[in-house]
Amino acid sequence: MHTLLWVLQILAALAYGASGVMKVFMFDQISGDVPSFGALPRVAWTALGILELICVVGLIVPSALRRKPALTVVAATVLAIESLVFIGVHARYDESGSIVMSAVLGLVMAFIAYGRKVLRPIV
Repeated sequence: MHTLLWVLQILAALAYGASGVMKVFMFDQISGDVPSFGALPRVAWTALGILELICVVGLIVPSALRRKPALTVVAATVLAIESLVFIGVHARYDESGSIVMSAVLGLVMAFIAYGRKVLRPIV
């Protein structure tokens, strides 16, 4: 279980890291291709990207250093909640592929949060 959670944490960090970088640094290049980017102002997308990047650090660093590993649970929970928001945004624009991706990522983040809180906490 410990190894599975670490693999999921690393993969999620890569996915959310890429997403955060795109929202913060590449918004103009990608916003034209995704209709749902019109749902929120650019500053909101930038804030969400920064939040994702902070949570990426929270998914890995506290657990790896064994310092305040509860922050990993917080980061995973925040990203799971963010996924719910994105499901709503994508549903408004009928982007079914993005809805599925957000739902899968949200479930993975919820599993990581539960796994690190209950199943195999880092102490």
